[in-house]
Amino acid sequence: MNTRTKVLLAVVVIVVVVAGSVSYVLLASGSPSSPPSLPPGTATCPSFSPGAAAANWTTYHQNPTRDGVEPTPNITSVHSEWPGPTTLDGQVYAEPLVCGNSVFVATEDASVYAINATSGATLWRTHLGTPMSSSSLPCGDISPTSGITGTPVIDVATGTLYAVAFLSSGEHVLFGLNILNGSVKSQVVVDAAGADPMVEQQRGALTLANGYVYVVYGGLDGDCGQYHGWVVGAPASGTGGLVSYQVPTHREGGIWGTAGTGVAANGSLYVSTGNGDSTTSFDYGDSVIELSPTLNVVGYFAPSDWAQLNSADTDLGSVAPTVLPNGDVFQIGKGGVGYLLSGTNLGGIGGQIANTSVCNGAYGGTAHAGFSVFVPCLDGVFDVLANATNLSVAWQTTGFDAGSPIVTGNVVWSVDISNGKLLGFNITNGQERFSFALGSVEHFISPSAGPGALYVGAADQLYAFTLS
Repeated sequence: MNTRTKVLLAVVVIVVVVAGSVSYVLLASGSPSSPPSLPPGTATCPSFSPGAAAANWTTYHQNPTRDGVEPTPNITSVHSEWPGPTTLDGQVYAEPLVCGNSVFVATEDASVYAINATSGATLWRTHLGTPMSSSSLPCGDISPTSGITGTPVIDVATGTLYAVAFLSSGEHVLFGLNILNGSVKSQVVVDAAGADPMVEQQRGALTLANGYVYVVYGGLDGDCGQYHGWVVGAPASGTGGLVSYQVPTHREGGIWGTAGTGVAANGSLYVSTGNGDSTTSFDYGDSVIELSPTLNVVGYFAPSDWAQLNSADTDLGSVAPTVLPNGDVFQIGKGGVGYLLSGTNLGGIGGQIANTSVCNGAYGGTAHAGFSVFVPCLDGVFDVLANATNLSVAWQTTGFDAGSPIVTGNVVWSVDISNGKLLGFNITNGQERFSFALGSVEHFISPSAGPGALYVGAADQLYAFTLS
């Protein structure tokens, strides 16, 4: 804990409210005898407006098409925003979210925090229950607990943050939290009927669209058990039943890319899958699937070599689909081959518009500025130009294991997973401009941005940087 945080916590007023196993703590540095205009521990999250929409980063990579772009003037210097990182109660795999004066971050200890964006002080923390112990699972690589892995999503209109926690009860529970103070507004189990929660991992980001909160599932590291890829939709209103889609593999076919889904202008969802276990009959493994708002199949794409990809565990779904400005779709996976797909007809088996070899394997979530797609690969970040009829690589960085990139102004940001560094590259040519040591980081971690600021989780800490 940094010195400034210690001083702030020395003068807090703490209120604990217990509702079952859920507790939340409100913290503020103001005097109880001179209350501020908002209650202690209150976060703010203003509603969207056409002129201020960019001020909110309320879902993975900023919006449902996962652009990952914060429009800002050209950046000339970067420095730490806070005296030091804010220490949390568990590891951070989810991307931080930004709204108003607050940064919201979830941990593997099944907690959600609201952090003051200017000072790094904790506004509130809600602990959603006892997280699943990794020792209780048949396989997996998240340790010692697996609480909240997928990035939450904020509904600004209702002031609700949605997060899925994997609890020791063996259930994945979707919680709706009051964005102002962290109190629990709703909760519902979002494990699909017939699914085994102990071998399903909720890693992909949540998606808010069509009146639903969509939750995706894949398998644990090691591919143990009879798991499938699933998409589950829970009504955001809290009333009504779940809708669900199961990838029709005999087993496997997980939906595990960190971006979760891409959303088309008509409300359709695009998901990509990992390998199925068939090499003879097509089973929707290693595919891109278009789903209706109620999760019926609209169309699909699979590479011509889907059987070989299935056999070699070369998941097409290590990256979620990228929805381009014209509605077309870009897809890349472990094999490092990029595919350009028609948004009006995904094309079935071998039906791509174009494809090209990009890199040695892609993992995480892309960002895109117009038709320039920034791809995180094992050997660096690649700028892929997705024209109407072809794909080409504009530039690539020097080799490093790249975390999911985002864009702020003229800089593309990515975390070097192996060396724990936050790196910034010139958007026009890929030349490195900035580098900051973070220490240990988790796989596929992604920064997020607010006006003039950048936020990134590293192990159990949250860092903030000012962009000038």
